Amino acid sequence: MDFAPSPRAAELAERATRFLHDHVLPAEEQFHAEQAASERDGTWGTPATVERLKPLAREQGLWNLFLPDPAHGPGVSVLDYAPTAEISGWSPWIMPEAMNCSAPDTGNMELLAMFATPEQSARWLDPLLDGRIRSCFSMTEPEVASSDARNIAATIRRDGDDYVVDGHKWWSTGGMSPACEVAIVMGVTDPEADAYRQQSMVLVPLDAAGVTVERSTTVFGYTDRAHGGHAVIRFDGVRVPAANLLGSEGSGFAMAQARLGPGRIHHCMRLIGMAERAVDVMVRRAGERVAFGRPLAAQGVVREQISRARLAIDQARLLVLRTAWQIDTVGAKEAAAGIAGIKAVVPAMACDVIDDAIQVCGGRGVSDDEVLASLYAAARTLRIADGPDEVHHRTVSRAEVRRVLGPVPRAQ
Repeated sequence: MDFAPSPRAAELAERATRFLHDHVLPAEEQFHAEQAASERDGTWGTPATVERLKPLAREQGLWNLFLPDPAHGPGVSVLDYAPTAEISGWSPWIMPEAMNCSAPDTGNMELLAMFATPEQSARWLDPLLDGRIRSCFSMTEPEVASSDARNIAATIRRDGDDYVVDGHKWWSTGGMSPACEVAIVMGVTDPEADAYRQQSMVLVPLDAAGVTVERSTTVFGYTDRAHGGHAVIRFDGVRVPAANLLGSEGSGFAMAQARLGPGRIHHCMRLIGMAERAVDVMVRRAGERVAFGRPLAAQGVVREQISRARLAIDQARLLVLRTAWQIDTVGAKEAAAGIAGIKAVVPAMACDVIDDAIQVCGGRGVSDDEVLASLYAAARTLRIADGPDEVHHRTVSRAEVRRVLGPVPRAQ
């Protein structure tokens, strides 16, 4: 068993580390100033700081690394991408998008790479791969429990040479951005079909008649303006050509799972980097602060917090790397239980580590003078986004029961 990264993974991680320390971290202060200005002005565009870093990332070969398909990118395996994705999690506000490796565009590009027609690819995939446009994914709805995608109420109705889309979506991340040109909308095309064959996906330009981008939701008060917010969108009788259907009718549920699998592991990779940064902040602060005559770093309770954080991160990383290896060797579908496992474990781990770091930092930890509050908001959201913890535990437990007892009836 060899725990060393491959030469390619090591080279990419070295480049990413230099990019982080030479360009990204020094740009964070300016980035946050630009985001504050956008809050005051009510604008949603990508900050100039990120746009300035994109050409640098491309020059250094840190572009579109998330997509293992060599037809559309550098063809880096999921396992080889993992260390670089983790490093990008040190600055989740800047680095993933600077590398064209940020959600939801990554998942949408993966969907298009797998299922788009040549015409759809030319119109949307190519400019997304080039970083010229943004996209959003409109699946979640405010009126239903979205942990069960079979609840989706939006409809996609065939009418001659068109599809007519009606629905109310939210958490369409990126949808507020002026650069967001297309939404991948999931809705019901055949309510009489099998529960897993009722849904389809269609590509809807956001400038189409009947599309209303209402507002952005917030996360613990953060609007995430720099990345296009989390849009609430209404689709009222929106007509798109039948050629905008992605895949085939009835394949929406299966395509959603194909999209969410790789997206979940990418989130987990970045979360490990976020937790690593939190530990770095915690240890440095513990060395600076003195209480009861000794630095916090010399106090037993703080040392235990640091130890727990280190062990939790290292365990989670090993689980993520094993799952990446599974995806590379047997595919995301066969690795479903592993993907569910890391999605249940890693966000919770990151929340715990960041929370301990906040505790050690005291009042500074909950303020915007430190990065921890923002990191916590992002990590806590990911215990819900792309499926809540409970759904992933359900998947893992079902696989374990099947392993011991054989097939069991599927829950309704």
